[in-house]
Amino acid sequence: MEMFPVLYEESMNTVLIQEVIRYNNLLAVISQSLGDIVKALKGLVVMSSELELMASSLFINVVPDMWKAKAYPSLKPLASWVSDLILRINFLQKWICDGIPPVFWISGFFFPQAFLTGTLQNYARRSGISINTIGFDFEVRQ
Repeated sequence: MEMFPVLYEESMNTVLIQEVIRYNNLLAVISQSLGDIVKALKGLVVMSSELELMASSLFINVVPDMWKAKAYPSLKPLASWVSDLILRINFLQKWICDGIPPVFWISGFFFPQAFLTGTLQNYARRSGISINTIGFDFEVRQ
């Protein structure tokens, strides 16, 4: 938050902070639940029904429901989902270390609508026009 303070002139800082918070929440759930299941398998804690469901999900290569509850929408099996999660985190880490990237991975955002709104806000503020008067337009080319 010190490196990317919330600034009127740069809405991408807010987008980055919100994304990092969401991914950190997801990673905390993953870390806690994996630690709990290891303890349960060692007999150090009781294997709750929630942990049992998680273990079953891991066994059949499905993202556990407790992770899905904190995660971005995805239909990928667990192995692909984890690979995708690592790519998403690396994207954010590179943004933090190297500054605003020249190209954004829109589908890599937890909440892409915030990114699109932030882009419009930056443009409107730099151009001195109302955000309500601008939008995105797309042209499909062959």
